Amino acid sequence: MKEKMNQLFKDKLFLVMLVLGLLTIVAAAGVVTIQRGNLPGEENPYIQMEDSGALIAEENPGASQTQVAGRSDAETKPQTETVPASEHPSSAADRETRAYAAAQPEAAETKAAPAGTGVEAATPLVLDFSDASRLAWPVRGNVLLDYSMDSTIYFPTLAQYQCNPAVIIQAEVSDPVAVPASARVAALGANEEIGSYVMLDLGNDYVATCGQLKEIQVVENEYLEAGQILGYVAEPTKYYSIEGSNVYFELRHNGEPVDPLDYFE
Repeated sequence: MKEKMNQLFKDKLFLVMLVLGLLTIVAAAGVVTIQRGNLPGEENPYIQMEDSGALIAEENPGASQTQVAGRSDAETKPQTETVPASEHPSSAADRETRAYAAAQPEAAETKAAPAGTGVEAATPLVLDFSDASRLAWPVRGNVLLDYSMDSTIYFPTLAQYQCNPAVIIQAEVSDPVAVPASARVAALGANEEIGSYVMLDLGNDYVATCGQLKEIQVVENEYLEAGQILGYVAEPTKYYSIEGSNVYFELRHNGEPVDPLDYFE
């Protein structure tokens, strides 16, 4: 009987030892598994899910950082109010500009003014000079030699008597010479007697000639207004060396000389 009890005790002890051994093996296996999962560079056995919010942010870089994953573009994108073209703030101004340009087609067709002049100079003026019109003096000075076509007068430099189709007006060298009336530059020229000159078409077959000039400021076919500068007084030619510096001013109507003094203001 005693032997049976001893044998039973040995069997139970063996079973206990066996169970403890198995538990020890299982515990050791768990530790090894955990350590293997922490090794650097070892592939993680679990599937890594990407952050859906990050994906949305990458696809929509302009979206707000507070954007919630799963919302549609219509919900997340800022709503921009579209202003009709007819109500755009600049539309009214544009329409006014186009209307103004359309109402003034001649502005687009205006030819460039000659060199040295304003745009206004290229615009034709109404030239309507008549017997009742008046001329401004091209320079202010004494009359050295009067107009005389009915009789001869004495020319000191030439030391002789002859008719004079113009008036010789005293002036200082480099004085400005003004346009006497609205006119078109008919011609520019020069000769021995009156030096450099400008012929002005005043309209209605009236033509004025200003001579003894230098540094002429106008060009042929240019339209001028009274008071503009034609040029400047030059040194007198050899025909007027005794009379001194002057402006030669001649006025013709229908090709015939007339007395300028009858027209000066």
